[in-house]
Amino acid sequence: MVTFNDIKRNEEVKIYIKKADESLSALGYTEHNLAHVTKVATMAGDILAELGASPRDIELARIAGYMHDIGNLINRADHSQSGAVLAFRILSNMGMDPAEVATVICAIGNHDEGTGVPVDDISAALILADKSDVRRTRVRNIEPASFDIHDRVNYSVTLSRLIIDNECAEATLELEIDTKYSSVMDYFEIFLERMMLCKRAADKLGLRFRLVINGQSLI
Repeated sequence: MVTFNDIKRNEEVKIYIKKADESLSALGYTEHNLAHVTKVATMAGDILAELGASPRDIELARIAGYMHDIGNLINRADHSQSGAVLAFRILSNMGMDPAEVATVICAIGNHDEGTGVPVDDISAALILADKSDVRRTRVRNIEPASFDIHDRVNYSVTLSRLIIDNECAEATLELEIDTKYSSVMDYFEIFLERMMLCKRAADKLGLRFRLVINGQSLI
């Protein structure tokens, strides 16, 4: 049985993650290195754990979270689909059960807001975890004067946390934004599609999605 620890120790996976992040760095995108994928993996598993999922589903969510961005190695465009194909080869070569491979690559192939659909609980957990990782430490540009809107919005976020309340059936993304760098309207301008995908992912998990920015409930 392939475990999350097996994936984290796999040198091929590490190289693909690092090289994919180098490609995104050259394009001016925010950090997508091991810090991001590890956080997403942990959060995806935690979401399902909070909802009472099986230990194996929690493990598969973490594996999908860790591998979800390797497709950026090939191209940013359609990276979820190319990443799913890469993950298929890696996981199959590691001897993972085909049904579990199918679950993981389905989640990876559906995590991006351009084409993604939360088709099951694992893909929904991955979407919520990935789209919740907004923080200033992911901004590579160290010169605020040259920030574009994506830099400004990400840098403005001083606190980001996703709270799963099983009793109230809610998934709440809480953000604290320093409006010196970005307005709430800026956030919606670039992240509205992501937030709508989060809403659909929460729906799949039987939750109501809420977005709270600077203490104000916006969704």
